Amino acid sequence: MIVLKSSAELEAMRRSGMVVAETIHALCKNAKVGIATSELNEIAGETIRSFGAESAFLGYRASGTKRGFPGIVCISINEEIVHGIPGERRLEDGDLVSFDVGVRLDGFCGDAAASMIVGEAPEGTKRLLDVTLLALHNGIEQAVAGSRIKDIGRAVQLTAESAGFGVVRDLVGHGIGRNLHEDPQVPNFVSKGYSPKIMPGMTIAIEPMITMGDWHVEELDDEWTIVTRDSSISAHFEHTVAVTEDGPRILTLRENEREGFDLD
Repeated sequence: MIVLKSSAELEAMRRSGMVVAETIHALCKNAKVGIATSELNEIAGETIRSFGAESAFLGYRASGTKRGFPGIVCISINEEIVHGIPGERRLEDGDLVSFDVGVRLDGFCGDAAASMIVGEAPEGTKRLLDVTLLALHNGIEQAVAGSRIKDIGRAVQLTAESAGFGVVRDLVGHGIGRNLHEDPQVPNFVSKGYSPKIMPGMTIAIEPMITMGDWHVEELDDEWTIVTRDSSISAHFEHTVAVTEDGPRILTLRENEREGFDLD
């Protein structure tokens, strides 16, 4: 069931979204060669708590998992697509690191993700980042009343595949609100069958996961980390978006940001 949000509820989600954006900003500022992902996890926790919010990921149980997620945020490196568990691994020059942050504040959730390069990396890696971010914004442009969810996936898929990259099929975006994951699912590709109509009041997390190689994935023995089967590098960008009468509204922005992921 798709839950439409009132204007007051959208404002509450905007407040949680700003916490998400500030946390991603803090992570990207501190992601330097040599820092451990556990240290970044603590930085995220301090930032989230400073706003009176809590992690929506810590302890989260996905279907089929035996344990809750042990991190405050997800930190995925190179071939790790999503759900990377923070630990003792230290960032190295040339790593592509993705931060996925979910918070809960005053009963509403926000969810966003961003990828960045630590130090220097080949032009192909930089291009993967650029295309994945472009795919996100092209998808967001389709989040307008009267369109269908599949129009978002079509825009993401066309952007990525026309650039020669793979689009992950096993993981998709989702509705969001009082719960981290709500209906509808938001695929990053054109799915078969019925596709819900987009309506004002819908709030969805659009999150392209794009790879430099094949789109097939595997889950590691930790029951959480998802990696590319061919070990190719992957990038991940995400925003929580509200559908309004005036078009899509990005809720996971820092104050005065227009599109997000501004590190100035």
